[in-house]
Amino acid sequence: MDIEAVEWAVVESGIGPLFLAATGRGLVRVGFHAEAVRREGTPERLAARLGAEPVECASGLLAEPIRRLGRYFVGDPDGLDLPLDWSLTAGFNRQVLRELATGVPYGTVVGYGELARRVGQPGAAQAVGAAMGSNPLPVVVPCHRVVESDGGLGGFGGGLETKRRLLALEGVLPAPLF
Repeated sequence: MDIEAVEWAVVESGIGPLFLAATGRGLVRVGFHAEAVRREGTPERLAARLGAEPVECASGLLAEPIRRLGRYFVGDPDGLDLPLDWSLTAGFNRQVLRELATGVPYGTVVGYGELARRVGQPGAAQAVGAAMGSNPLPVVVPCHRVVESDGGLGGFGGGLETKRRLLALEGVLPAPLF
């Protein structure tokens, strides 16, 4: 797959620095904990997957995603309605992530099993968990809203404290005391 342009930037957020990348189709990658050491090599890995060399730039393709993420982190429930480029996911994972993006609104949660049922695979709760772990667009495709059926938080690629903070921001959990 050839993409004409890929831009990337690191932006501060309510949960720490985020690595963002976008193509002409939309936001393609969000990465947590994007301190310099952790993001080392990320643009090169992205280039290998997308077939285009990413350019560091916080305007152009990323201007609107950065603005919308800023709105989200101050509590705007509509802040993350963005064009997305699904190039970094396929098959069952893409099906699950698309359902999550469109069918689990701000301030709500869904169980792994329920999400599996919604995509026509009622026995695939563990596979849904794997799809969440491979989500290239966390926060925007809200894998933090997927929880265990018994009310447990489940796992989270950004760490459970980050998941708690996102759910508190959306009013699902009480705000942390710090």
